[in-house]
Amino acid sequence: MEPLLDIVTVEARDDYTLLLEFENGERRVFDMQPYLERKPFQGLKSLSLFMQAKVGSGTVVWPGNLDIAPETLLAHSIPAA
Repeated sequence: MEPLLDIVTVEARDDYTLLLEFENGERRVFDMQPYLERKPFQGLKSLSLFMQAKVGSGTVVWPGNLDIAPETLLAHSIPAA
């Protein structure tokens, strides 16, 4: 089982990906596009809202009490180039 790692930095990109840095220093890229058709993430199709991503409580959060689990971010991201 993967250890639960907190996100320490996030950079939202205009292609609906997130550049993440985990507490162990690993940098990974997470593609949000497959999630944009699912509740509760449909509102993030608004690029201006998506770009407001920030770190809160060890994961990525957006205005409106929207967040995504850090274990999802780790499991479904790829190493940053």
